[in-house]
Amino acid sequence: MSFPFPGRPAASRAGLAAAACALLLAGCASFTDDGGFGTAAEAARQRLGQDALWVRSDQDRAEAYRRTQALLAEPLDADSAVQIALLNNAGLQAAFAELGISEAEYVQATRLPNPGFSFSRTRQGDDLKIDRAIAVGLVNLLTLPLVARIEQDRFAQARLAVADTLLRQAFATRRAFVNAVAAEQAARYAEQVRHAAETGALFARDLARAGNVSALDHAREQAFYADAAAQLARARQQALAAREQLTRRLGLWGTGAQYRLPERLPDLPKARPALTDLEGYAIGNRLDLQAGRVQLESLARSLGLTRATRFVSVIDVAYLRNSETAKPTESGYGINIEIPLFDWGGARVARAEAVYMQAAARLAESAVDARSEVRENYAGYQARYDIARHYRDEVVPLRKRITDEDLLRYNGMLVSVFELLADAREQVNAVNGYLDALREYWLAETDLQATLGGRLPGADAPPPSPPPAGSAPAAAQPKGN
Repeated sequence: MSFPFPGRPAASRAGLAAAACALLLAGCASFTDDGGFGTAAEAARQRLGQDALWVRSDQDRAEAYRRTQALLAEPLDADSAVQIALLNNAGLQAAFAELGISEAEYVQATRLPNPGFSFSRTRQGDDLKIDRAIAVGLVNLLTLPLVARIEQDRFAQARLAVADTLLRQAFATRRAFVNAVAAEQAARYAEQVRHAAETGALFARDLARAGNVSALDHAREQAFYADAAAQLARARQQALAAREQLTRRLGLWGTGAQYRLPERLPDLPKARPALTDLEGYAIGNRLDLQAGRVQLESLARSLGLTRATRFVSVIDVAYLRNSETAKPTESGYGINIEIPLFDWGGARVARAEAVYMQAAARLAESAVDARSEVRENYAGYQARYDIARHYRDEVVPLRKRITDEDLLRYNGMLVSVFELLADAREQVNAVNGYLDALREYWLAETDLQATLGGRLPGADAPPPSPPPAGSAPAAAQPKGN
């Protein structure tokens, strides 16, 4: 509904003062130099010891290519694999683009609303009537500071979410690297086992032809050789699949996919570090929880805005200037207001409260899950270390000792060659068990780091920076502003 009023200087000054006040409070944000990428880059440096690059120009692309080629010149290790992924993974670059979208929405939210202009020209006989009006959304203008703050919080949340995505990609790459190296190492050992089994099978065949061994012993060696050949084929296929999974994480193709991997996984550390207060460390360190707290704070402000505008959400102030044939020009002001006759805004407030409570519950669930994941992964990390150390220090040396003793007895003609080969097969199983245990240990360490949101406590790295925005309200009840 429009209500024209004659010109009133006092009303004019009041309207201009309100608009000027809103303008001073809101301000106009501009695009940052890094597009909000600083949070993700800092997370990569502090929590991974690597450099992240958002490829937005030909110069960035050339820099990524140069660094990638330098890393590919040497056999990869876990750190260089992560660095290549941070430079080349296209999915990660797509996640970085979310920063540009979020920043654009934030900057747009700080812009003053455009005024509306209406014009009409009507004729009745010889009479001509022209109506002109310029209108400004007063509610949009007055709520601009709060809306801008809400979008600023969402931009901060987006920065934390993208940084968390970067960390998840890095740890997924580390897991793929461990699996690829372990699979190739297992395939090489399977090749050695197959070769030894072939030698044993040929030896048994010659003895069987001479009548010096039974058909049963001959069949056993042939079966072991056939099984070793099947195991080798399976190990080669697993190595190929693991390498391709790593290649996808690295974002490489063509000649870049011909990278070299180390021949074996790193040795087990001499001692397992004792880690304490991991739950508290994870709660304060994980970026997904920080993003959840920022989101909750933003929703609290959004709920306050919804409550403040529940009754009247549309007020347009217009300047009118009308002219008509043979009449003086008519000028004044008009107000277009939405009358809350049928909709009192209760549904909008109820929805905003439900969204807030939903986010609060999900944040609480994430915190509970994080604590549980820390306990589970730390227990797995301890167990995997103990199992791998047991294989390294007990099982494999004992099997080797048994094989050495059997070899001495074979040289003294106290045992047969088939007893010697049977113990050698048991030693193969022990070595395979150690390789699996070593792979599982490095995977468990990676999972623990991912659960904690970065390096293990006590690693040579500066402490993570605090979240860029304030913490969310402690209570789970919605509060308005």
